[in-house]
Amino acid sequence: MKEMPQLGMGTFRLKDDAALNAVTDALAVGFRHVDTAQIYQNEEFVGDAIKTSGIDRSDLFITTKVWYESLSEDKFIPSIHESLSKLKVEHVDLLLIHWPYPGDDISLEDYLPRLKQAKELGLTRHIGVSNFTIDQIKRAEEILGKGEIYTNQIELHPFMQNRQVVKACEERGIGITAYMPFAVGDVMKDDTLNAIADAHNTSPAQVVLSWLDKKGINTIPSSTNKKHLEENFSYTDISLSDDELYRIDELDNGVRIVDPDFAPKWD
Repeated sequence: MKEMPQLGMGTFRLKDDAALNAVTDALAVGFRHVDTAQIYQNEEFVGDAIKTSGIDRSDLFITTKVWYESLSEDKFIPSIHESLSKLKVEHVDLLLIHWPYPGDDISLEDYLPRLKQAKELGLTRHIGVSNFTIDQIKRAEEILGKGEIYTNQIELHPFMQNRQVVKACEERGIGITAYMPFAVGDVMKDDTLNAIADAHNTSPAQVVLSWLDKKGINTIPSSTNKKHLEENFSYTDISLSDDELYRIDELDNGVRIVDPDFAPKWD
């Protein structure tokens, strides 16, 4: 069973032809994991890029996410079928709950079993969650069973390392996927990251990707620039020292970028 590549192509905020072109470029560069979501409204364009790439479906790892407004019994499975139709595939490799349901009328105990149902129906090979807190992860594991949750996709970058959530997931054998690893470009402006990048004749982005790799964390940066995609993909060319890793660890200041009004009470 194909595992999730450590580095994937994120498509958040990529619309229409921008999504099509960026994913086409990413696949040409060598990316084999593409991450999308129902709410991104780009699954159709991601699907077009995948379809025209000529890459065997078995060589690709495709992730999508169910939006919280589709977590009810009448919407959950139909929304997945719609995603698969847009993506032009028979199944995804990973299906995530995008955000915990923010209201009181649908509980975790109610909607998480539907995630397992989607897997049993062959609509996805793996299931997981996104933006789940420690308490929600514990409850999700109790509901779904040990070993069922493939990953928790969370905001994670040098300035927001989410260490408590990472630890709680690692203790349970749940993977971590970092979104916004470049902190919306802020890593490019940081003195420490630039100094480390200069020492390796590389970019701050590659430094961050190498740092995440050392931590065993998957990540899905987004870019519409093919040169940047190529740079990101070749992050393995550098090897960070323990001192450099420590200096990056020390950049954590807990500054969160993604915090919508429907977010859970963060740890």
